[in-house]
Parts: sequence; C-alpha cells; structure tokens
Amino acid sequence: MTPTEQAWLDQVQEDIVDPERPIVDPHHHMWRDRYVLEDLWADTGSGHNVEKTVFVECRSEYRTEGPEHLRPVGETEFMAGIANASRGHGHAEISGIVAYTDLAKDLGLVREVCDAHREASDGLFRGIRHGGAFEPGRTSLWGDPATQPDLYSRQDFRKSVALLGEMGLVYETWHYRHQNPDFAAAARAAPGTVMVLNHLGSPIGSGHPPDQHEEILARWKSDMDELAAHENVTIKLGGLGMPTDHFGWHLRETPATSDEVVAAQRDYYLHAIDCFGPDRCMFESNFPVDKLSMSYHVYWNAMKKISSGFSAREKDMLFAGTATRVYKL
Repeated sequence: MTPTEQAWLDQVQEDIVDPERPIVDPHHHMWRDRYVLEDLWADTGSGHNVEKTVFVECRSEYRTEGPEHLRPVGETEFMAGIANASRGHGHAEISGIVAYTDLAKDLGLVREVCDAHREASDGLFRGIRHGGAFEPGRTSLWGDPATQPDLYSRQDFRKSVALLGEMGLVYETWHYRHQNPDFAAAARAAPGTVMVLNHLGSPIGSGHPPDQHEEILARWKSDMDELAAHENVTIKLGGLGMPTDHFGWHLRETPATSDEVVAAQRDYYLHAIDCFGPDRCMFESNFPVDKLSMSYHVYWNAMKKISSGFSAREKDMLFAGTATRVYKL
C-alpha cells in the first residue's frame, strides 16, 4: 500500500467495539510485492483481538518451472514460510492455508496436487479454492477466476469436489449472485464435502438502477434460503468492499465508516445468518482487497455492530468458532 493510499484510509479512525473479543479471520490474501506479513500485522494489530488467520489462494508466487499442474504449490511453499514466521511474536498467527488447483482435471492429477500442497504446507493445508465466478457480460469489471461458464455442473469438477471431502479437505469458492443456484446443485452433488461460499454469494445489488434493487435483493434472499438447505455449505460474511459490489466507497474522497457499512449492508448479513445459523457463518475481512473501501478496524467494528443483538455463544461462533471448526484450527 502506498503512503497516499494509507493516508486516505487514515482519515477514518474509530474507537474499537468490544476490543477483547477473540477473532479468527478466515480470509486474507498475501502478495510479496503488495501485502506481506508486516502489513497483515499492522491491520490485525489495529485494535481488535485477532488471534489467528487463514490464508486463501490468490495466485501468488507460483512455481515458474516444472509440471504445469504443480505450479500452484509454489504459493503454498511461500505461505508456509510466512506462517512459520508469524508464530510466537504475540501477533495474529497464520494457522491455515487454502490453496488452488484446477478441479476440472483428472482425479489422479487433483489428488497429486493436493498431496503436494499438504507436503509443502508444514501441516497447514486445509482445502482448495477453485473459484467459479464467471460473468459473460463483465459488468462487474472484475477478473473471473473461472474460464468455464458451466464449472459447477461439470462431472469432472464434481468428482474432484467429492474427492476433497474424502481427503478431509474443504472446497472453497466465490462467484456472482446469478450463479448461486448452480452452486447449490454442486453442493447437492457432493454432500460429503464441506463447501465454503465466499463473500455472501456476491449480492451485487447497489450497482443496478434503484428500481431493480428490491428485485435483486429478493432473488438473492431466495437463493440463500435454497442454498442453506444443504448442510454441507458454510458461508463467509464479508467481501462486500470489493469494487464488484458497486458500493462505490473506493471512489470517494474518504473511505467507509462502520456505520455506513452497517446501514448499506446489514440486510445481507442478517439474512445470511438467519438462513445458515451462526454455526455455519463466519465473518471474513477479505483483506487487502476490501482495503480498497475501508480500514481493517472499521470492518470488524461494523461486524460487531451488525451482530450486537446475538447471544454470547452466537457471537463466539461468528467471530471465531465456525472458522476454528471448519479449518480445524
């Protein structure tokens, strides 16, 4: 992050809500030239009690030689070293790694890559994220991780997702709101695999004309109801600071405050929690991507305000317990 970008974020400073609450942040990324351990610690140390984190693949530090299908293992090697360096310093510790492989491949290749990730991870490998996001019209102006519009319905992909469950691994993904029904069908086809949906299923409501917003929100709510019927699905609550979600905070003179986040997004969060229950929900920072819209301490303040009406146990699950269970931390 450049000094100018940091100065933009520093315009919003807030008192920390419930500063003692333990937090496991189950979703952040890392790039050698963009966001490193010191940057993560600066964020996790900004006031909230973040004890552990989970790194999620971002196509960083791949191997530059050797078999193509094994090149993503370079990212796991890179992160295992950083995770080891994160231990024992009184800061948040990187306690899990979600890696990448192309799941629309032969089962033998998928197993080989997963075994290689496990070997390279120093015991931290927890699953695979092969994102399914695909938008033909590209109205989101965001890169699609999937090259196949029908990824979730492909039989080779579904067999690989089932294999992850057999190997004790989770399957993780993100996609756009119109893909939620397809993802529900994929979840139904692999009931033995824990499937983690990122970023609230990307509602992307506010980038459309106001007269469409209620219709879009109603459809997303209906899709969440259907998806929650599949007990193998867990949902991450966050990621709505990305430009894909069209709230526009990244374009303003000042970043978002926690009260603005609550006012704009509360309905999404509360509906997801109502559908899935706190035992299948976990708050996620999605940093540094959501840092385009708000500071780390602002995001967690917003989540604490949104969840203020929940019981102590429910808060424990939302902020740490669900992530601890799903990622075996």
